[in-house]
Amino acid sequence: MTTPTVPATLTGSYTIDPAHSRIGFVARHAMVTKVRGSFDEFDGSGYFDAANPASSKLELTIKATSIDTRNADRDAHLRSNDFFDMDTYPQITFSSTSVEQTDDVHFRVTGDLTIKGVTRPVVVDFEYTGSAVDPYGNQRIGFEGTTTVNRKDWGVNWNAALEAGGVLVSENVTLELEVSAIRSADAA
Repeated sequence: MTTPTVPATLTGSYTIDPAHSRIGFVARHAMVTKVRGSFDEFDGSGYFDAANPASSKLELTIKATSIDTRNADRDAHLRSNDFFDMDTYPQITFSSTSVEQTDDVHFRVTGDLTIKGVTRPVVVDFEYTGSAVDPYGNQRIGFEGTTTVNRKDWGVNWNAALEAGGVLVSENVTLELEVSAIRSADAA
């Protein structure tokens, strides 16, 4: 299987399709396993310039209360002041500040991530996964990206010590973005 290159014809404005995208995370639990979760409600848009990636941009807004780890008690705890304090901070946002193409299909997106009212820069490494025209005539483009952050940098500090040493929840969390975006009609 060959890796697709990014055709210049894909330049345009896009909106993330939340029904075919995933904003997720992975954290180590009790030092022995990984717990995966996602945010089920989000929207995002951007401009992708295949010929000049530095002109590209991305905006993402996540409804924090849509957190889902497949465990209602854990989700309630994550929504509380111990973690995200979602009553006070209902949104998590990301706004790109620069985009750099690192090879034919990889892009490094630097931006400002805001969680609990704290804004810090992060770098997300994305891979272009392809493009297609869907059965409804929509031009789609796909990217997958990851980055690892220390949750304490955003004031997400709660933890519990384990009897044998270590902590219940890892400080480092891997963010996962699997994006299918639809080009706006005015970009065709």
